[in-house]
Amino acid sequence: MLKSMFGRKEEEERVKLEGRLPPGQSLTNKFPVLHYGPVPRFDPLTWDLRVFGEVEAEQRWNWDEFQKLPRAKITMDLHCVTRWSKFDTEWEGVALKTLVDQGLIKLKPSAHYLLQHCEYGFTVNIPLEVALAPNFLLATHYNGQPLEADHGFPLRGVIGHINDTDYKTPYLWKGGKWLRGLEFLNKDRLGFWEQAGYHNEADVWKEQRFSYG
Repeated sequence: MLKSMFGRKEEEERVKLEGRLPPGQSLTNKFPVLHYGPVPRFDPLTWDLRVFGEVEAEQRWNWDEFQKLPRAKITMDLHCVTRWSKFDTEWEGVALKTLVDQGLIKLKPSAHYLLQHCEYGFTVNIPLEVALAPNFLLATHYNGQPLEADHGFPLRGVIGHINDTDYKTPYLWKGGKWLRGLEFLNKDRLGFWEQAGYHNEADVWKEQRFSYG
């Protein structure tokens, strides 16, 4: 345990010197589980993902159809509002930008925000520019394996920092677990945690944790 502790400290110092550790954060080698409410059961026969709102045509993909969409893999650093950071995590899934670029989702000019709808009515909001950036992914796999149920299986939004880029990086809660719907909006609508007082932009480098104080 002592060796592990010193190894973590050395690694934390390395990413700090590289400018990859945001203020107020500490490195973890674990992957803490944090969410509100129970873990839902997955039924591949009834699961679907609905796309609606400011789009030219609403649509639904069932599980088989979703798995046939164009795939992407990215490596990102994750930063949780509870002050842990996990580095060089590998994710696989579907990039929303690819779906838009290939015309699989046709947005209206009035689309400016994305509201992620998750199981049990949980919602998460992000600006369209964040949703369409390379560091936001509709993820099905983590480190080469299907997501664990606690981490959002079968599908979650995930957002993090890609090293040597300047894409805006919100805290990890801005990617919703157990995704079931993508609603494109012309005006912003606060999600679950934002309504509870969490910062609407949640920029990790500005330490935008809460909307007060």
